[in-house]
Amino acid sequence: MIGLFLVDNLECSIILSIPCSQKLIYGHTTKELSMKVYDADHIRNIALVGHQGSGKTMLAEAMLLDTGAIKRMGSIEEGTTVSDYHPSEKERQMSVFASLLHVEYGGNKINVIDTPGYPDFIGEVASSLHVVDSALFVINASDGVQVGTELAWRAAVKENTPSMFVINQLDKEGTSFRDLISQIQDRFGRGATVVQIPAGDGSRSIIDVLLMAQLTFDANGKMTKKAIDEKFREEAEQLHNELVENIAENDESLMELFFEKGSLSEDEMRAGLRESMIRHQLFPIFLTSATENIGVSRLMEFVGYVCPTPNQMPEAKTSQGGTIKPDSNGEPIAFIYHTMAEAHVGDYSFFRIHSGTLAPGMDLVNANTGASERLGQLYTINGHDRDPVERMYSGDLGALVKLKNTHTNDTLHQKGSKVSMEPIDFPAPTYKTAVVTMREGEEDKLAQGLHQLHEEDPSLLITHDQHLHQLVLGSQGEMQLEIAKFRLKNRFGVDIEYVRPRVAYLETVQSRARAKYRHKKQTGGAGQFADIHMLVEPADSDFVPPDDIKVRGEHTEHTSWGAKIHFIDGIVGGVIDMRRFFGAIQKGVMEACATGPVAGYPVGDVRVVVTDGAMHAVDSNEAAFKSAARACFQDAFRQANPVILEPIYNVEVLIPDSYTGDVMGDMNTRRARISGMDAEGVFQKIIAQVPEAELYRYSTSLRSMTQGRGLHRSTFDHYEAMPRHVQDAVVAEAAKEHEEH
Repeated sequence: MIGLFLVDNLECSIILSIPCSQKLIYGHTTKELSMKVYDADHIRNIALVGHQGSGKTMLAEAMLLDTGAIKRMGSIEEGTTVSDYHPSEKERQMSVFASLLHVEYGGNKINVIDTPGYPDFIGEVASSLHVVDSALFVINASDGVQVGTELAWRAAVKENTPSMFVINQLDKEGTSFRDLISQIQDRFGRGATVVQIPAGDGSRSIIDVLLMAQLTFDANGKMTKKAIDEKFREEAEQLHNELVENIAENDESLMELFFEKGSLSEDEMRAGLRESMIRHQLFPIFLTSATENIGVSRLMEFVGYVCPTPNQMPEAKTSQGGTIKPDSNGEPIAFIYHTMAEAHVGDYSFFRIHSGTLAPGMDLVNANTGASERLGQLYTINGHDRDPVERMYSGDLGALVKLKNTHTNDTLHQKGSKVSMEPIDFPAPTYKTAVVTMREGEEDKLAQGLHQLHEEDPSLLITHDQHLHQLVLGSQGEMQLEIAKFRLKNRFGVDIEYVRPRVAYLETVQSRARAKYRHKKQTGGAGQFADIHMLVEPADSDFVPPDDIKVRGEHTEHTSWGAKIHFIDGIVGGVIDMRRFFGAIQKGVMEACATGPVAGYPVGDVRVVVTDGAMHAVDSNEAAFKSAARACFQDAFRQANPVILEPIYNVEVLIPDSYTGDVMGDMNTRRARISGMDAEGVFQKIIAQVPEAELYRYSTSLRSMTQGRGLHRSTFDHYEAMPRHVQDAVVAEAAKEHEEH
């Protein structure tokens, strides 16, 4: 036994592949705890990423088959793959959620996260890349680099994830290996380094220039090595020398060895390649045909020998600006990167252990909420299947069930610790829609369902706009929304429909205007009387008072919709008792600002100066001055050249060059101001500013124009006055809605 230590009075030993024999009773079954546990030196954490249809899920199936985890490969069309097991995935024949799998290969545990490739589910990719140590970019040989590849690459760069490329389905007719390599290197740099080349069309052989061997794979995926055929030898030797030089260039000690010996040994190349991957200098390129099980066992061999272990990676960053060493003897620290509700089981919490050892029964604290959590059974996961283990060590990935107060992006640590891990940076929404229930009285069920969906996928954002009276879902696109709709109906019994969201327009004025209003009401006994004179102007600069106004006092009110209303007391001679009525006057104006005089939208950034007026010793009261202020403000506002402001967004559109003309033409129909274009590898990036009202369903239109190869992102920039003809249409629409209600 190696290295005894205590974890909450549980005696554990850290060795490779520890068999467990304890009985565990859960639900109504008893299962033998026979799963092995692994230390950080014998763990590899990888994510399969890339565009939809590149073959990630079938590559995962081949890995499971080759290691004996399954008896036969499943089929996406038949809905029998291990990772795509949710009803929504089977129905659409595509990955929707990131699925955790694991295989044992060469004495190592390889944790594999199969991620969805459809751009709407980039949040799943982001969370997966946050916890793995290597990203395998799967590229369909027929389609090349696509938008899903680009999105995943951006996420990997943000996470500093060591990466490699896997060209899949190269056995298909009409594919050009050299064109693919050029495309990959043009987009991702010359660090993309060839390790394997195909050994002719229709062949089950691959030339491996790291091993300098020709690899042949039988129908069961078993690999045999032989000397490289003469017709491939010259190219293989050239690529081998280039690989050696690329590795040596990135390591001074290896460079010295290279100059001394003229070459590097296989072990030296592996070590150098690993360090170059960790430093993001080299990105090896491998070949597979997942459905034919060609090249998969060699790929796993490379992952086991070369891809970094948790101990070889830079230390993980904390929210406090420090780092955490992956030490199984250290304090227990686990990060929740994903949550998922499963029927008949409850909520799964998927975690990575950054330090220490986890075991059932341990009491840990949620760093974000302070709530205590007692750990239940730990599981290793293969899609829908789970296997209990009695402990897990630093660097490993696994799942817990039924944590009470812990969600995605939370950190669990021991009591007294101050550590929390750096959170996942989920992408901002690119598509927004309003949601309403089909049946009245189901608003609470909808709220509960949406809350659960957000917990599982934080890239699905929910906002309630109290001023526009709408519930808005922010997503990455229509497919993500359709999945949400499907799950709300099937899991929570709520039928919903999506409607076009109202835009958060603001109303303001462009000039200075004055008005006066007398509120007088007599109903027997004490009446109501208030007389107010008011000046209204834009609050975009310091106040320059006219000759007849002297500032006596001022106050700025900040609204819930992000505007400011600047009040100035200009009363002279006590014609209004401002100590008594200034508050009521402000309330009246604020009520008017909540529903602007032009089209009912909130008012933004105006100055209100009370210049004159009158009061009555008996009939003047706060209610009277509140009513007078509201009416006077509305009159002055209408005379001050009012305008409706619309939100303007900064938009970046990434497209293949061949679609530039169509996209630019469409942009012009959306009142866009195009400010520039840049080349990003094989893509063109269009930079523009576009009104929010013109961005509704833009992601869908863009995908239609570009055959699914375009993507965009948008961020709010500022408000500006809309053109008069657009304002007239907005006012008319608001008047129509007012009449209907």
